[in-house]
Amino acid sequence: MKLAIISSFLGSIKNRYMTYHEERPLEEKFRLASQIEYITGLELCYPSDFENFDVLQALLKQYNLEVSAVNFRSRRTGKWWRGSFSSALESERKEVVEDLKIAMDYAEKLGCNRISTCLLNEGHDYVFEMDYFKAYDATERAIAEAAAHNPNVKISIEYKINDPRARCLLGGAGETLVFCESIGLANVGVTLDIGHAIQAGERPAQSAALLARSNRLFYVHLNDNDKFWDWDMLPGAYNFWDFIEFMYYLKKIGYEDWFGYDIFPKEVDMVENFNTVTSITMKLSKIADKLEQHKVDELLAERNPAKSMKYLYDTVFHDS
Repeated sequence: MKLAIISSFLGSIKNRYMTYHEERPLEEKFRLASQIEYITGLELCYPSDFENFDVLQALLKQYNLEVSAVNFRSRRTGKWWRGSFSSALESERKEVVEDLKIAMDYAEKLGCNRISTCLLNEGHDYVFEMDYFKAYDATERAIAEAAAHNPNVKISIEYKINDPRARCLLGGAGETLVFCESIGLANVGVTLDIGHAIQAGERPAQSAALLARSNRLFYVHLNDNDKFWDWDMLPGAYNFWDFIEFMYYLKKIGYEDWFGYDIFPKEVDMVENFNTVTSITMKLSKIADKLEQHKVDELLAERNPAKSMKYLYDTVFHDS
């Protein structure tokens, strides 16, 4: 498995009430990442990690880390308050598209050829606040223009049901798939964040299958939550069987690309926390490997939950 961490999760960690970790210099984030077992890459954040591209390239070489994706931040403090891609102001839409093109150029130079962007601030808080037709049309035109800039760089859209808006414009796998299909470009697809899928009331394995059928599953983020909020917790801490099914289906799909972590360490030591994260991930993957496809196919054909759950528990918790 190719495992990476979103660089911002190695820096400042805070919520509305408390600050758990202060911001760290970029080199310190690289140093921490290099101490975490199984981590071989970073998902770099644009623009914050790109203030000095020469230094960034030197750090990647020094710490022998690859780049899984460039995380394009389409929400910025002090600007684009009412969305960027979906903004009612043409000047703001033009500004974000041109900035996204720059990030795409960096992604190509780094060899990852992938942008992952979560359209968090594209959405609304109240009824009768947003013209939905205009918002979808504007966002579609903006993403399409950026995607056409370089067909060799994928734009992977990460969906989320809410936060910071009460309802984000693209809140689920189906919504995002329809949006990508409407654009109709091969380099526009979806980042499936399993925690976002769970919060949206989805079965993550089903979402993966849905996206893979249209060749729109571009990237995967791992974390967990209690279904009520995007807590960014340790994988499998709350939704163990969903993770096993998710891993099983990713193997069935043939997904061999990167997994990116956005997990909230809070008051725990970062290296200790992420060492546990990667260890759990490897174990979840190995558990999924124990499931024999021919047997699972038989159980799926029969659709007898009593037999299916017995097989799962007997396989995972087999007493030798």
